[in-house]
Amino acid sequence: MSQRYYEMRHVVGFEETNVVGNVYYTNHIRWQGRCREMFLRDYAPGILDDLKEGLALVTRHVSCEYLSELQPFDQIVVRMRLGELTQSDILLLFEYYRESASGLERIAQGEQKVSCMRRRNGHLAAAPVPQSLRTALEEYR
Repeated sequence: MSQRYYEMRHVVGFEETNVVGNVYYTNHIRWQGRCREMFLRDYAPGILDDLKEGLALVTRHVSCEYLSELQPFDQIVVRMRLGELTQSDILLLFEYYRESASGLERIAQGEQKVSCMRRRNGHLAAAPVPQSLRTALEEYR
């Protein structure tokens, strides 16, 4: 059984490289965040209203394992899928690929743990994952 994933495409720019000419490692984490945001835009746009009403999506853990270097103008595909979903926590799994005429080459993998929280009396407290987000995420398990 194949797993579903949300996919984001990106072309590496010079501003994402370091003095040596390869992609600076922090960009992979930035791409995870962008992929997550685009997922919310596409499949859970109502989350913006929840955020305005005090919901916070707190990234509690992030990681990335680098398997191959990237260069300017490499075309990459970032795939995100749901790893685990509990009452208030979400584990997102990411895979990064370089796209070329010969196919996809896996170049990195990572994950994010996100907690849903609500602001109450100036503090953050655990909150249930909103149903709209839970439903959207379940499609990508």
